[in-house]
Amino acid sequence: ATVPAGVLALLLGTLLWAPWQALHGAPLAELSGDQDFQLFLHKNLEFTRKIKGDVAALQRVVCDTFQLCKEEELLLVRQDLGIVQVPLEQCHSRTFQAEACFSQIRDGLRAYHGSLAAVLELLPGHASLVETLQLDAANLSSNIQQQVEDLGLATVTYPPEGRGPLPAFSSRFHHQVGSFFILANFQRFLETAYRALRHLARL
Repeated sequence: ATVPAGVLALLLGTLLWAPWQALHGAPLAELSGDQDFQLFLHKNLEFTRKIKGDVAALQRVVCDTFQLCKEEELLLVRQDLGIVQVPLEQCHSRTFQAEACFSQIRDGLRAYHGSLAAVLELLPGHASLVETLQLDAANLSSNIQQQVEDLGLATVTYPPEGRGPLPAFSSRFHHQVGSFFILANFQRFLETAYRALRHLARL
């Protein structure tokens, strides 16, 4: 399956601290030499980089427009919003399994696709960029699902862990802060996914 060069860029990036050395015994070794799998990984790494760049551009818009730039200054407000980080622990745990990591990336992309609706509503002047991000997230999720099927890996569907519809923001300020954290969490998610894919490409 071919993966659009822009879609993977979103997924991959904050695992510098992860215990990757523990992963070399993972059951992915037999796939590491597969040329199609390597092509998938490298295309999706590029795609994830592209998506990360688009998220960063929207973060700059939120910073410039609403002066919401530093996460540590907004943590108290965040507690009231009910916005949580989509889990990716299967991508950096010592019991790393490719199918579990891919499944969490896929499900997380779907969750952020929905969450970006709040950002779209807040930034109508940047609708084209937000809609591109939503499309890229959907495409990357589809690419990963297709690759999992092509490899014959078992698919795992993770429960949403209480993540339902977006919270009803009680004020314009809460909407702004909520969008700030959606983007910040998405960026972290993508960084983690990026590092996971990059690690697999080096096995």
